[in-house]
Amino acid sequence: VTLLSFATRFHRLDEPPHICWDETHFGKMGSYYINRTFFFDVHPPLGKMLIGLAGYLSGYDGTFLFQKPGDKYEHHNYMGMRGFCAFLGSLLVPFAYLTVLELSRSLPAALLSAALLTFDTGCLTLSQYILLDPILMFFIMAAMLSMVKYNSCADRPFSAPWWFWLSLTGINLAGALGVKFVGLFIILQVGWNTISDLWHLFGDLSLSVVTVGKHLTARVLCLIVLPLTLYTATYAVHFMVLNKSGPGDGFFSSAFQARLSGNNLHNASIPEHLAYGSVITVKNLRMAIGYLHSHRHLYPEGIGARQQQVTTYLHKDYNNLWIIKKHNTNADPLDPSFPVEFVRHGDIIRLEHKETSRNLHSHYHEAPLTRKHYQVTGYGINGTGDSNDFWRIEVVNRKFGNRIKVLRSRIRLIHLVTGCVLGSSGKVLPKWGWEQLEVTCTPYLKETLNSIWNVEDHINPKLPNISLDVLHPTFPEILLESHMVMIRGNNGLKPKDNEFTSKPWHWPINYQGLRFSGINDTDFRVYLLGNPVVWWLNLLSIVLYVLLGSIIAIAVQRGAHLPAEVEGLSQVLLQGGGQLLLGWMLHYFPFFLMGRILYFHHYFPAMLFSSMLTGILWDTVLQLCAWSLASPFLARGMYAAGLLSLLLGTAYSFYLFHPLAYGMVGPLAQDPRSPMAGLRWLESWDF
Repeated sequence: VTLLSFATRFHRLDEPPHICWDETHFGKMGSYYINRTFFFDVHPPLGKMLIGLAGYLSGYDGTFLFQKPGDKYEHHNYMGMRGFCAFLGSLLVPFAYLTVLELSRSLPAALLSAALLTFDTGCLTLSQYILLDPILMFFIMAAMLSMVKYNSCADRPFSAPWWFWLSLTGINLAGALGVKFVGLFIILQVGWNTISDLWHLFGDLSLSVVTVGKHLTARVLCLIVLPLTLYTATYAVHFMVLNKSGPGDGFFSSAFQARLSGNNLHNASIPEHLAYGSVITVKNLRMAIGYLHSHRHLYPEGIGARQQQVTTYLHKDYNNLWIIKKHNTNADPLDPSFPVEFVRHGDIIRLEHKETSRNLHSHYHEAPLTRKHYQVTGYGINGTGDSNDFWRIEVVNRKFGNRIKVLRSRIRLIHLVTGCVLGSSGKVLPKWGWEQLEVTCTPYLKETLNSIWNVEDHINPKLPNISLDVLHPTFPEILLESHMVMIRGNNGLKPKDNEFTSKPWHWPINYQGLRFSGINDTDFRVYLLGNPVVWWLNLLSIVLYVLLGSIIAIAVQRGAHLPAEVEGLSQVLLQGGGQLLLGWMLHYFPFFLMGRILYFHHYFPAMLFSSMLTGILWDTVLQLCAWSLASPFLARGMYAAGLLSLLLGTAYSFYLFHPLAYGMVGPLAQDPRSPMAGLRWLESWDF
């Protein structure tokens, strides 16, 4: 089983020698770890760290840009990273085999489950590229196997194997959550198993209260304390390795950025108090909102006044720079003949955009996306506008007349004419707004982080620079902030151009795949699609399992006396199969509640559980059918024929569909000369 799994996963691993699909993201992030450059991603760091480590150990130097799918790797060593993912993807099959063997005590059931995963083109495709999916599925399956193993040691509590499997379960839970937040689903499964286990022990009157307490303590240590410690440790390593300024800086607070060498806030030495004439950047205090920003593009026709767009932008940019000026004069405050005049709490100011010389402006036109909020624009020529350009600057919880401190003062900008407060809704603007975030002026004056800002960059040649050593956040603070930013980033994910997104109901029926590489007949084409025979058999098996399981459960509840052999098979089906059905449900149904964008590959952890359930179900059904036959010879023959049909059927379907996974060049599927001719069974399959 293991050899066949490795052979299928490592076959033609070097093809295609160019970036495929999300390798452009995760390969690039591996490079960032090698170069120690800070970046932002919506997933926890463990998976990308392991990809970076695999690249580093295999001789990859982190210099390839990973710009877009289709770019050739040329002389860069990408095989170490692909090989690492393929190695973990190959282990899924033996893990499934061992899990089913432990749950069913049936070698044929384990063999059938292993065959379904070995011959699934979807699992094979996901395992062959630089992606987080094989790493995530490795930890999920390892956690499931460890949990099943420690359940089997229940008759030997506190023995060495019991401690080993219990601890290993905790380690794998930390791994699953450390790769993607989807790891929470396997944590729920192990949690449910642990609670029912403890409830059973609590009802065992032969055990003393002290022994039950020991059981509880062991589980708290191995399944809560150990995973949390390891999960936190991955972040400690993540922050320690990524210590250089990079493309992720702007997503985080000023204090967070001050940790990064190369960032202009690292060991910052800037004027302490805000003065007129200073060039500044203004950052929103809500996480993952970014900097007040403008550019030469206008709001489109029909979206408020056709004036210059004002947005927030998460990256550092010249268009984030503003000059702070007095509201009633155009004189240059940096003129050496003028004394320095500090900006104070309660002053009426004008913010002039440095690159376009337009003033920050608001009026009674409605904001582009948020109802009952006012539009914010850039208005005027060379700083000359009207009274709608005037704002009162206020420091939160300060008295009038106080100076405003850079980085430390939390400020609000109140529009003088309308009385509204400058803020960002956090909503993503359409293509005309370059998918930056909406800035509005809100008439609701309640203090929220959306409408509170701080001054981050501060340039004024007339003022002395002072070293600001106040920006030293603690580890718990940066850990909490990074989680808040990841959660906001996850919720804000939007589809890329020409990208196929999907709905959860599409997944079990294998409704639509995903293009990994190539479109035309001259391209090397790889298409992520589950082996339809395997997937539709899995779907049928879930329906059949629910029916058969319900019938057996009702019969037992009504006191029906089952023959010993049938009773044994029923136990396997209800208990072992029940664990796997729960796993499938936990890894599938939560996606119906998610607001974020979803893709076909999100179903694959659930697919692992449905394949294991299929193995147990058909083995049980065949054994029940064989038991019902009078002749032992006929029974054995029927059981063997049924099992062989399933194994050979999945193997033959893999032979038919393998070009999707291993890649093909030449005629498209509708051409009779194509290896996929006649195999486009659903119109929605666009290979």
